[in-house]
Amino acid sequence: MQNQNFARVSALALGIAGVLALGQAQAAGFQLKENSVKAMGRAFAGSAAVGGDASVVANNPAAMGQFEQNTVQADVTVVDVDATFSGGGTDAFGNPLTGGNGGNAGDVTPIPAMSAIFPLGDTGLTFGAMVSAPFGLKTEYDPGWVGRYHALKSEVKTVDLTLSLALDVTDRFSVGLGLVYERAEAELTKAVDFGTAICANPSSAALCVAFPTVYGPQRNDGFAGIKGDDTGMGWLAGVHWRPTDRLTIGYSHRSEIDHELEGAADFEVPAAVRSVFNANPFPPARNVFTDTQGRAKLTTPSIDTLSVAYAFTDRFTLMGDVVRTDWHSLQSVVIEFDNPVQPDSVEAFEWEDTFFYSLGGEWAFSDAFTFRFGLAYDETPTNDEHRTPRLPDANRKWLSLGLTWNATDALELNAGYVRIDADHPTINDPENSSGAHLVGRYDSEVNLFGVSAQYRF
Repeated sequence: MQNQNFARVSALALGIAGVLALGQAQAAGFQLKENSVKAMGRAFAGSAAVGGDASVVANNPAAMGQFEQNTVQADVTVVDVDATFSGGGTDAFGNPLTGGNGGNAGDVTPIPAMSAIFPLGDTGLTFGAMVSAPFGLKTEYDPGWVGRYHALKSEVKTVDLTLSLALDVTDRFSVGLGLVYERAEAELTKAVDFGTAICANPSSAALCVAFPTVYGPQRNDGFAGIKGDDTGMGWLAGVHWRPTDRLTIGYSHRSEIDHELEGAADFEVPAAVRSVFNANPFPPARNVFTDTQGRAKLTTPSIDTLSVAYAFTDRFTLMGDVVRTDWHSLQSVVIEFDNPVQPDSVEAFEWEDTFFYSLGGEWAFSDAFTFRFGLAYDETPTNDEHRTPRLPDANRKWLSLGLTWNATDALELNAGYVRIDADHPTINDPENSSGAHLVGRYDSEVNLFGVSAQYRF
């Protein structure tokens, strides 16, 4: 019985599933939109319709047909996230959780992107390639904070290589198709309350009575961490239609991409706790909380984007986007461990599909300069029941500004800024695997700063 109980605690306390379903704080879920500074300046309105932005390689390949020259583009967006927790909670025995607020869980992270488009002569075909990061996360708390049994560090990185081809069916209608090669990496760490595990197990609870200064809830903290990576393939397709000289409509679909992340789980166990494991009469039980390999399946969601742009004058264009992200692909994550003592771990997320709405405009107030602005509303896929401190996600409101300088006929430089205000997310997690119950709220804000350059030849 002791072997089985400790094995279940080990699998659940690790909570590895969390890292495979978390996202960067500037977009709902773990989606990153920041692959174009020019589009960012208008809150990504018109992302699948407007020409002149090489990021359409990944946003809508059909729009590449609007390019008449070879074009290369480089973007970098710096994401400045502030997220501070206030609250507390109790351990499995009702004792108040000790520790501070964790400090600023956010970080300052650069997100680069590079794209290139090449029209193929008079064939009506256009080829494009792009390297971007469509999903990602990094949150990290101070050691010993009040929510340490829920999360310490969470980091997810994805890098996509997209190869796209567009075909001009007519002068006003184009179609496009792309292949996506995606690499995903994930890391999760957290503290493990071994003291609670020992005191809650009937076969070892007597130790907490006999040696109360050695064993007890929140007295025997350990550490668990896991890293994993994988590659996967996906596709995207789109259409681009200009029914009139002033109206443009674009639609694109990005497929789901399946991953099976594989990596290593690492544990740090206090000496007093390890002695309890070693005293188990069943040799296999002594391997609990030992380093092992593990794997988990992850599916990144499909994304549908509908964009509209209307040029009211030769210098002013108004754009809008509606984006649906199919987060229903993330209902739960099952973790399989190579160590037979540690059974599979299952964590439910039950995320829902979300919509992103944006409205933006461009005003070319001279031949050299274009001003941009935008507003957006971004829904969260999670809810109060399933929200965790690894991703204090909530609905968001965007306000964006941007500027383009046409330095020469071939070179343009862009700058953009976005301010994101999130609804104050709350945490109420009564089902933490260690028995800890964390309750509180977050004050968070996000600022995005971007620059890019485009060169045509």
